[in-house]
Amino acid sequence: MKITRKGSAAWQGGLKDGKGTISTESGALNAYPYGFASRFEGQRGSNPEELIAAAHASCFTMALSLILSEAKLRADQMDTSAAVSLEQVSGGYAITSVHLTLKAKIPGADQATFEKLTAMAKAGCPVSKVLKAEITLDATLIQ
Repeated sequence: MKITRKGSAAWQGGLKDGKGTISTESGALNAYPYGFASRFEGQRGSNPEELIAAAHASCFTMALSLILSEAKLRADQMDTSAAVSLEQVSGGYAITSVHLTLKAKIPGADQATFEKLTAMAKAGCPVSKVLKAEITLDATLIQ
């Protein structure tokens, strides 16, 4: 089974003075603003890194839920955050790391089991694998 989800971005103007919007197929984001100021200067609006962080936190937590159920465990509560680091490196900017933080209440889980299952979720979550994914591009220049 293959599932395809879609998101889109529109942009007008230059890097610093331009403005963009982000939309998702589900409508969760509909022409939500993003731009240089929201990405690099802390201004209101979204940015790619926070979207990756939200996607990774949610994917990891769902993957862990599955892994817990396979181990006959069930979480009472799981709260996950992800911190995506964007840094200037030689040649431009790069996402250099993602740090996941999980606080979970899982009755019946001991520390060793918890560490084993969370490591499995981190490695197996589809978003964790995204940087290893094949990236394809269709680019059309409109004249």
